[in-house]
Amino acid sequence: MGTSCLRAGIPALCLLTAVTLPLAGCGSGGGLARTFGLTRDAPDEFTVTTRAPLSMPPDFAVRPPRPGAPRPQEQSERKQAEEALVPQAALESPQSGGSAGQAALVQSAGPAVSDDVRQGVDAESRANREANDRFIDRLLFWRTPEPPGIAVDPAKEAKRLRENAALGQNPDAGDTPIIQPHKKGWLEGLF
Repeated sequence: MGTSCLRAGIPALCLLTAVTLPLAGCGSGGGLARTFGLTRDAPDEFTVTTRAPLSMPPDFAVRPPRPGAPRPQEQSERKQAEEALVPQAALESPQSGGSAGQAALVQSAGPAVSDDVRQGVDAESRANREANDRFIDRLLFWRTPEPPGIAVDPAKEAKRLRENAALGQNPDAGDTPIIQPHKKGWLEGLF
């Protein structure tokens, strides 16, 4: 009788240990809560400030800054708020025409770009993406992709055209019958 009680007590002891061991980690130190990220240790985002990077002066004859004077490369808080709300404002150049050197550089760059350059770049990238997609489909699925376009059912289309001609209707009247593609299963065509 003593051994049967001992054997019955082992699973109960294991169950008790499995329940109490994780609870032991829930101490007042917050170690488990900190491990799972339930406590907030991040700095206050309103007290963190950013400073403009240091830059080399245009010449070394510049006087040293006065203590407490505002830094010339830092923007005002108003300007920072405008750039945060409207990011395009940061990308716009100032209204000045630029220096003579900048104008000479732009002039030596060549003729002006046409207005439809964006459409040309988009068309090239679309063609490259479609070619890459076909290559990836062939590589991953071991089959050639379906040809582009919609296949018209020739027998039903001829019948529709004959009916339109017999009724005196326009050949464009009615829906063009198409061949419905066969939906393949997950493993179909792999073996």
